Amino acid sequence: MINRIIDICMANRLLVFAAFALLTMASWWAMKNTPVDAIPDIGENQVIVFADWPGRSPRDIEDQVIYPLGVAMLGIPDVKDVRSTSMFSFGYINI
Repeated sequence: MINRIIDICMANRLLVFAAFALLTMASWWAMKNTPVDAIPDIGENQVIVFADWPGRSPRDIEDQVIYPLGVAMLGIPDVKDVRSTSMFSFGYINI
């Protein structure tokens, strides 16, 4: 298999050289015309709000802290998603 490829390349040296030159020029053009950012924006902004209330049940934290904060966060412009989790003694909101 590889011997056949080598034989074809040896028989068509000019074609192989032309393909190599074309690929080199295309690579050079792509390298020069591809925009590069020093600090790329890799994703959307995310904010995590953490609420700590020692000794309280998840239901108390959800009802008294997390739910009111989550509803208030929905009013912020351009907010796409608000998710919350409540556990024993703490809760958090992903915005």
